Amino acid sequence: MAKVHYKWAIGERPPVVQQHSVAKHEILRAYLVAYIQTLISSPRQEEFRLTLVDGFAGGGIYRHASTREEVLGSPFVMLDAVKEAEFLVNKDRHKKVRLHLDYFFIEHNKGAAEVLRHQLQERGYGLKLEVSIFVFQSRFQDRAEEITAFIRKKGRAARSIFLLDQYGYSEVPAPLINKLLQSLPGGEVILTFAVDSFLNFAGDNHISKGLLERIGIQNVFRGRTIEEIKRSEKDWRLFIQGCLYQDLVNACGARFYTPFFIRSSQGHGDYWLLHLSQKPRARDVMTRIHWEKNNYFIHYGDAGLDMFNMLGYVPEKDQNFTGQLDMFCFDDSAKIASISKLMEQIPKLIYPDPEGISFGEFFARTCNTTPASAHIYREALGNLVQFKELEVISPDGTERRSAGRIHDSDQILPPRQRHFLF
Repeated sequence: MAKVHYKWAIGERPPVVQQHSVAKHEILRAYLVAYIQTLISSPRQEEFRLTLVDGFAGGGIYRHASTREEVLGSPFVMLDAVKEAEFLVNKDRHKKVRLHLDYFFIEHNKGAAEVLRHQLQERGYGLKLEVSIFVFQSRFQDRAEEITAFIRKKGRAARSIFLLDQYGYSEVPAPLINKLLQSLPGGEVILTFAVDSFLNFAGDNHISKGLLERIGIQNVFRGRTIEEIKRSEKDWRLFIQGCLYQDLVNACGARFYTPFFIRSSQGHGDYWLLHLSQKPRARDVMTRIHWEKNNYFIHYGDAGLDMFNMLGYVPEKDQNFTGQLDMFCFDDSAKIASISKLMEQIPKLIYPDPEGISFGEFFARTCNTTPASAHIYREALGNLVQFKELEVISPDGTERRSAGRIHDSDQILPPRQRHFLF
């Protein structure tokens, strides 16, 4: 995927954006709305603090490639998502929660940064500029340390989400992401990575070696050459993707992660939208968005606990965009398959330990290698309880008999009188 740099200038028509980028923005919006609602779940909560960082903000406005209608960019997606979440959180509360949000929109290109400031003024955000909305004409890596220090001063939770929608795959080194995640306990990163671009141009040469060193994953092939991999691996592209993915995640230092595999409709190639966090709950919220959006994501591997972590969006199969209907992953059939596979696999992991394990800990240990959400885990466990294949016991000794009553602190145990499920 060649780098696609949009061009903005005040007074000129906005650049064209493709449907796959619109889908990416919709995922961001849905995730932020769900994330804020999830973290403001206590009826006694009075305040909520969060910092949103867009490291490649652009000019904030586009034209849709097909409809030619105005499309707002990621800075406005963030601002609108927070408004929506605030409404949903407070609509039934007697005492409203006060949301304290700060935004950092970083854009290296001078013209794009000028257009973004202009659009913020035009759309009613002028009074918030330099107060809670900051626009920097800069590279993200040149502002990362300053923004990290700002977030840390806001409190121990350091809740923050970094959208790093880079051009290509080498503008945000993995060690920088690692530093962000280690410095900010509540930090998350949503990273794009143009994997097909790398596959198309990678070779056994100093340029590819230099790019891998720049990304921070230089030993990705464990001493093998790309030519050797092409000769020995039946699906060498998928094999290299697996190597890249696992090393990238490890280098970024995220405890929890979920990829979203997006296919361009314009022949630019496929790329990942990686969600990296230190909290299993954040990982689960993103996974729920995959299921809720159901835009025909691709994942290579099993429906159970040994999925090869590649998920994807194909714009031609987005029924909201084209009206086409098809049955693929993250639909009802995929959900049924996921529940069935988990029902087969979970007992095998629980039976060897008579002391069992809490639901929260079991989910945290296994969630990175499955497309299933915590809700689907609970449905599988609820079925296993009904079949008397497992028991789920609350801290006070109450037996959980249905999926909806299973909580993180509940213990999953082998049955006292074991049955066999066929």
